[in-house]
Amino acid sequence: MDREEARKRIALLTVEVKRHQDLYYRKARPEISDREYDALFDELLSLEKKWPELVLPDSPTSRVGSDLDNEFPEVAHPFPMLSLDKVYTGTELEEWIEKTSLDMAEDPAFVVEEKVDGSTIVLHYEGGMLRRAVTRGDGFTGNDITENVRTIRDIPLALARAVTAYFRGEIYIDITDFTELNRGMDNIYANPRNFAAGSLRRKKSSDVAKIPLRSFVYEGSFSEGSIATHIEVLHLLSELGFRTGRDVGFFSARGSAHQKYGYLFTAHPDWVRGGVDKMHGYMKRKMEERERLPYEVDGLVVKVNDNLTRERLGHTAHHPRWAVAYKFESPQAVSKILGIEAQVGRTGRVTPVARIKPVNISGSTVSNVTLHNQDYVSSLDVALGDTVAVSRRGDVIPAVEEVLEKNDEGNRTYVLPSRCPVCSSALIQDGAHHFCPNIDCPARVFGRLSFFAARGQMDIENLGPETIRRLLEFGLISDIPDIYFFDVDALKGREGFGDKKIQLIREGIEKSKLQPYSVVLTSLGLDEIGPKVVELLIEAGYNSIDRLLEAVSKGDPSVFEGILGIGPKIAEKAIRQLNDPSVRGMIRRLRDAGLRFTVEEEAEGEEYPKLFAGEVWCVTGSFERFKPRELAMEEVKKRGGKVSSSVTGKTTHLLVGVYPGSKLDKAREFGTIVVSEEEFLKRLGVE
Repeated sequence: MDREEARKRIALLTVEVKRHQDLYYRKARPEISDREYDALFDELLSLEKKWPELVLPDSPTSRVGSDLDNEFPEVAHPFPMLSLDKVYTGTELEEWIEKTSLDMAEDPAFVVEEKVDGSTIVLHYEGGMLRRAVTRGDGFTGNDITENVRTIRDIPLALARAVTAYFRGEIYIDITDFTELNRGMDNIYANPRNFAAGSLRRKKSSDVAKIPLRSFVYEGSFSEGSIATHIEVLHLLSELGFRTGRDVGFFSARGSAHQKYGYLFTAHPDWVRGGVDKMHGYMKRKMEERERLPYEVDGLVVKVNDNLTRERLGHTAHHPRWAVAYKFESPQAVSKILGIEAQVGRTGRVTPVARIKPVNISGSTVSNVTLHNQDYVSSLDVALGDTVAVSRRGDVIPAVEEVLEKNDEGNRTYVLPSRCPVCSSALIQDGAHHFCPNIDCPARVFGRLSFFAARGQMDIENLGPETIRRLLEFGLISDIPDIYFFDVDALKGREGFGDKKIQLIREGIEKSKLQPYSVVLTSLGLDEIGPKVVELLIEAGYNSIDRLLEAVSKGDPSVFEGILGIGPKIAEKAIRQLNDPSVRGMIRRLRDAGLRFTVEEEAEGEEYPKLFAGEVWCVTGSFERFKPRELAMEEVKKRGGKVSSSVTGKTTHLLVGVYPGSKLDKAREFGTIVVSEEEFLKRLGVE
């Protein structure tokens, strides 16, 4: 598979996932389970592993979706609550361990914990007292459900020590309790995970108190200095009064770590330790015990033990690089293929999708199954009417694993049509995939528009996919720039468009014009030019579209040499796209509409003194005035300073908030100046 193939597949998966987001994270009773929603990411993740540079700005892997339902106050997380990368075989896990070990300390060590299938919760403690409990939400913002969480008896209202910290855990319900209670509710919930999520969103905490919800806490971020290893964090969590995972496994390449943490295993006799070569046997035993557990577990989580190594490994927009979820073998069921359709994605990729006789797998009904591409179909010899084995890969993604019985009607292996099912353009084949080359294909146009206006991109309020679809049907828009030029009043008198909605659409469009240059550029949906690449370009001096277009017009990838994180492949892709006449025309029209295409425009003409000229800043912890903390670094850049994502010998200042990480230790090691939020505000002249 080449990059173009990967890019097109990523676009299709993005469109497919978005239509499920509200059902997954806004309501306690989604149409499909949260695990199903999570696994819609898996095919995309497999592509991203092979093509790490092909991360779309609105990739569902960067953003997992929202559970905000307006019933509880919204709260911004102090730092992103990332998801986990996943592997499905022992070979994949061994490859991850081997790769990760190369970046680890002298004695690589890993901690393995059960992946409890519950509802994620973030607990805020101040001075040892529970002050706030927040749902995971979209990973950046969640709902405050403190009063409901207070009713869960194994979550301490007061810790054994007066610590100030954030903790992350899982709230769940035992299988037997779920079965009994759900039966009394006419079995409205498909599984324990959905039941727990729905219970946490009940309006009355007294109702929640009647439900035997339970918890496991597995991560902690402390303000009173960093703790060196995760195994020590788990021990401290238990000492503070939290329920932590049972039967935790600790595996190191050498035996020295076993002796070092001997006191921990004395305190936790259920914990297991051994060499890395013993991990396979431990995990096999855990998989065999899965069915006997009182709660649902859908895998095991393998984590790097050393926290300094975690900091060095860092994370992507979706997951930390220092942890991976090993997903158990997917449950299977038998069904019959009732039909096969070709679906067209935003970038033109055409994907065969099988409609099967609805079948229940792990409490969820599966009726649609992707067949990926023609090569996949041909390798399985899939045809209409065949009886097939269907699984949910990673316990979520519906997939045809094999043909069990051929049809009796004489139907032959399915073959994709030679023409686009939407616009009738002749399809072209690129590698294993087929594409509609027509950039004006209605399916592709709809995908581009939906991506541009989506939350996390231009975030045009009241201009969701259905509204965009209607605007296309009315002939009011035909591509991205039309959003800013069509006559909104032309919606008057049309069904579903009252005066209030029309005004809200108008306001949403106008408000989007205030989005910064970095957001505008990523929202164009250009391959390779995601949020991180845009940030790197701006830091390197390409702080306007004119400077960027001038650079790419030379057609020489070497113009981006020296920008760490932008390699030759990314540079070549950026040059090709930004020199495309249609892209340049789109940029011209959007600029005419008033969108921001320079960083200077964002300052609205305000001049800032160069207070930080010659200085290099880094940031750690969380802050009262800067949420997210990157906003503080924006203030540094406005005033002539440079910023760094890690502390090095060149870092002159470290801005430290509460719950700092290992960056503070590195700053002390290098003699970096440490600055508090109060001191930083004084330097800015803010009271």
